[in-house]
Amino acid sequence: MNVFAFLGPIGLPEMLIILAIIVLIFGASRLPEIGRGIGQGIKNFKATTREDQDEKK
Repeated sequence: MNVFAFLGPIGLPEMLIILAIIVLIFGASRLPEIGRGIGQGIKNFKATTREDQDEKK
């Protein structure tokens, strides 16, 4: 069961509002740093899941 199912699909206007709030909170100069951190986290997650799949084989 999805906890956020009552919110419905998130479209472009909602994404723009979320982005605007993030810019207001963190400032435009910190966005590349935050994006880089998120990208590294995703890369580490993918590498870990790939290693787990290789160990199971």
